Amino acid sequence: MPGPQMAAAMEASRNIREQRPQVKIAWGGYFPSIYPDAALNAKYVDFVIRGQGEDTLLELVEALRGARSFDSILGLSYKDQFGLHRSNSERPMRGPDNFPWSPFHRLPVKKYLRPSFFGKRTAVHHASIGCPFNCSFCGVHAAYGRDEKMESPQRTVAILRHLVEEYGADSVQFYDMNFFLREDHAMELLELLAPLKLRWWCEARVDIMSRYSDATMSAVKRAGCAMIFFGAESGSDWALKEMQKGITTEQTLTMARRTRQFGIIPEFSFVVGNPKDPERDTRETLAFIRKIKRINPDSEIIVQHYTPTPQPGSMYGEVEGKIRFPDSPSEWATKKWMDFTLRIDTSAPWLKTKTKKLIDNFELVVASRWPTVQDIRAPRWSRMLLQTLSAWRYAMRFYSWPVELELANRFIQLRKPKRESL
Repeated sequence: MPGPQMAAAMEASRNIREQRPQVKIAWGGYFPSIYPDAALNAKYVDFVIRGQGEDTLLELVEALRGARSFDSILGLSYKDQFGLHRSNSERPMRGPDNFPWSPFHRLPVKKYLRPSFFGKRTAVHHASIGCPFNCSFCGVHAAYGRDEKMESPQRTVAILRHLVEEYGADSVQFYDMNFFLREDHAMELLELLAPLKLRWWCEARVDIMSRYSDATMSAVKRAGCAMIFFGAESGSDWALKEMQKGITTEQTLTMARRTRQFGIIPEFSFVVGNPKDPERDTRETLAFIRKIKRINPDSEIIVQHYTPTPQPGSMYGEVEGKIRFPDSPSEWATKKWMDFTLRIDTSAPWLKTKTKKLIDNFELVVASRWPTVQDIRAPRWSRMLLQTLSAWRYAMRFYSWPVELELANRFIQLRKPKRESL
C-alpha cells in the first residue's frame, strides 16, 4: 500500500541493497501495481509484480534461475539490460480456491488475534479478490481487475473453523471489497457461518444489499454480522455519476433504515470535494450525512477528501495538469504525499481553503458527537465529554473554530476508523 507500508518497504529495501547488493528485490501490492514506473525508478527495486502475484513470483524465481525469460512472465514489470522499463501483459486472476490455505502452522497466529470491538480474539480473512465495479477514485480495479473471484462458502467456513478450533478466534473482519456480491452465494455462506458464532465486520455496496430480502438480512444478523462498511461516497447523485459509483443516495438511505431494523451498525464512508463542483458536493453531502443520522443515529460516519488516482478511466483526467504525481517512491514518502495518500491533507488545487476547513471541522464535530463504538479502550467519561462539548455545535450547525474539540480529541486520542479504512 502507499503511505506507511511503502515507507517501511523503502527502508527495508535500501538496507538489503546496501548489505546484499546481489540480492534481487521485487515489489508487489497496490502501490507498485498502480505506479509500476514510479516503483522501478527506485534504484533498489528490480522487479514489480502487478496484481495477483502468487504465480508471477514463482515464475520470476524460475527466470532468475535461468529456466525462462523475463518477457514471458505475465503481470511482471522490470528493467531491461539497458535500464529501460518493460511491462508484460496482465495476468488473468485466479480465485482463492485455486490456491492452498495460508500455512497457519508456520505462523504465530495467536499473536495476531487481537482484541477489538467484535471480540477478544479477532481474526481477518479475505474471501474474494478483485472488484467488478469501476469507481473512478478507487485503485482496486486498477490493481486487481474488474472480475471478482469469490472463495467457495465451504472453504471460507472451513478456514474460519480451523482458526476457531486451533487458535480460539471469536470474531473476524472480512477484507473483501464486496463481501455480499450475490444473494444466493451470501445465503449459502451465512447458513454455514452461523454455527461458528463469530461476530464479524465486512464491506458491502448499498445498491446490492438494498435489494436483499428481509429473510437474507435476518440471516446476515443471525450469522453474527455486527457492522458493515458501505462506500456511500457522496450525498449528491450527480457526483456519484461522476465517480462512476453505480449507486444512488436513496439506496444509501435505504441501508441506513434496514441496518437499524435488523440491529447491524453501518459505517458510511464519504469522499467529499468532487473536482467538478467541490462546494456544491460538500454542501449537499454534509446535509445528507445529517439526514442519515436522523434515520439511524448509530451510523458511523467516515469523511475523507476526494483523492484521485492516476489511472485510465479515472477522474484523474479531469484534474490532470492540476496535480503532478510523484515519479519515485522517495517522493511519495514525503510528508506532502503521505498526507495525500492517507487523505489527511490532499492539498487539492480545486478545493478552496474554506471548503476544506468546513469538511475537516464537520468531520470533527460529527466524530465527537458520536464517538466510534470501535474504540474499546475509551472510558465512558471520555465519550460523554466529547458528546457534551459537540452537542450544541451539531444542533446549531456551527462548525467553525472547534478549538475545544481539537484539544479534547488530542487529549483522549480515540481510535480513528478513517485511518484504518485506507
